Amino acid sequence: MLRMFFYVLIVMIGVVCGPLMRQVQAADRPNVIIVITDDQGYGDIAAHGNPIIKTPNMDRLHAQSVRLTDFHVDPTCAPTRSSVMSGRFSTRTGIWHTIMGRSLMNTKELTVAETFKAAGYRTGMFGKWHLGDNYPMRPQDQGFDHVVWHHGGGVTQGPDYWGNDYFDDTYEVDGKYHKFEGYCTDVWFGEALSYIKANRDKPFFVYLATNAPHGPYLVADKYADPYRKQGLTDTMARFYGMITNVDDNLGVFMQRLDDWQLAENTILIFMTDNGTAAGMRGNKTWRGFNAGMKGNKGSVFDGGHRVPFFIRWPAGGLIGGRDDNVLAAHIDVLPTLVDLAGIKKPDGPPLDGVSLAKRLLDPSMPMPDRQLVLHQQRVHTPIKWRNSLVFTERWRLVNKDQLYDIEADPGQNKDLAGQYPEVVKKLQGRFDKFWDSLQPVYNDYSRIGLGSDAQNPTTLMSHDWLVEDYKYSPWNQARVAEGLVGSGPWAVNVEREGEYEIALDRWPLYIDKPIGAKHAKLAIGDKTVDADVDPSAASAIFRLHLTPGPAMMQSWLTGEDDKVRGAYFVRVRRLP
Repeated sequence: MLRMFFYVLIVMIGVVCGPLMRQVQAADRPNVIIVITDDQGYGDIAAHGNPIIKTPNMDRLHAQSVRLTDFHVDPTCAPTRSSVMSGRFSTRTGIWHTIMGRSLMNTKELTVAETFKAAGYRTGMFGKWHLGDNYPMRPQDQGFDHVVWHHGGGVTQGPDYWGNDYFDDTYEVDGKYHKFEGYCTDVWFGEALSYIKANRDKPFFVYLATNAPHGPYLVADKYADPYRKQGLTDTMARFYGMITNVDDNLGVFMQRLDDWQLAENTILIFMTDNGTAAGMRGNKTWRGFNAGMKGNKGSVFDGGHRVPFFIRWPAGGLIGGRDDNVLAAHIDVLPTLVDLAGIKKPDGPPLDGVSLAKRLLDPSMPMPDRQLVLHQQRVHTPIKWRNSLVFTERWRLVNKDQLYDIEADPGQNKDLAGQYPEVVKKLQGRFDKFWDSLQPVYNDYSRIGLGSDAQNPTTLMSHDWLVEDYKYSPWNQARVAEGLVGSGPWAVNVEREGEYEIALDRWPLYIDKPIGAKHAKLAIGDKTVDADVDPSAASAIFRLHLTPGPAMMQSWLTGEDDKVRGAYFVRVRRLP
């Protein structure tokens, strides 16, 4: 305990006095765990006033933590995850959508995993990544030593292993598929605990990202039935049941940290990736409790992006159930953890976030006034002012010309733009600067690597087609199964010169179904090839000589019905 006291003292001095004071012995550094759930809103926790949901373990962590009550993320999942990983606004990382090739994080970003790995930490990732399924954007390419994860933005989406249904699924483990027993959330927590147990004698960073309670809403009846009995609709009962299952797992997880005597010197964060999915798109059949906020997932009103953020670190004094209403966001996670852990951040792109370490360690520490920005685009190329927000501790400027005083009007019911034109003008100027700073990103692409030794062969999926219109994106398994008509390019980068075999598939190869096409065409860079195909064959296969560099790759399959569709799956292999 004496050794731990001196470590915490060193960290506190270092946070105040600068990075030269913060180099401490690796054995004394805190472990770091981020638990992030999917589509669970601020009001989907009993401790936040929800009168129906049962979350005793989240409530217990709430009581043990410093709670940032004015903490914000992006309104949808992939953008939030990129900001947590990078400490930068999501658009700056190349992400402003969840599909259509705009959910792939730029590999120039320095991730929180790379940062902790450089400091000697073991790094593990479990669950949902949603920042790219191919080299060089996979979690194992971005700083994680060990990964257990599903592809795409959710289980049952197009890039995910076909046949998965949340129970006894097949997930990727360090580059190879492995079939698991049990419910998906149980698997993520169980695998994270196994990793922690094996690495508890050295500092570790664990990113545990559940896909629950994201749809489809699949959970055992023992979790949904108690809510059905209270009169909730079936969808709402299953949504809450998924959260209660997460809560059960969180309880076991925290108990194991206690049993292994790790809880004291572990920074444990619980947060979510966007506002609640309950009531999305005006669905009145399963609205839940939203803590008085307007909007839900996808909205730039507070209900879409203000989320829970609990942080507990007993050895560092972050305990005791204390609220802090300082304005904070996902971009602050990386710099805050760097300072709390007393590590040095390697050189990388400039951060948008700020360290909250001083404030967390000393709640009397003043913080500068901030003007934060977010926008929810979900289009191929961002449109200025589309679903936009500039916000301060008091004000919310929504969609350029709606102004709300969040302190006096937390439900955002009264537009005050006409009464405070000077505030509107000031916040519009902030957005102008933000928008201008992002201009270089809009015409750039995060490119999938072909021919790298790190992943050869590699399979590309239509989830990542760069298409202009959502209705032409076969991003999930249902759209592939129905044979959605359309085609789009992938942004790729040929890593090495050589002979390549490129196979065009209608279905994932492992489910053994025919291509159902009579003609196939492939274009990559300045090369175009085509050939007639036997519809009963599994694939259309081409061989090409490729030279290194960026390119666009696109495919077309003419079906027996004469409709032209892109190959939803393309396998690329650099030959020996």
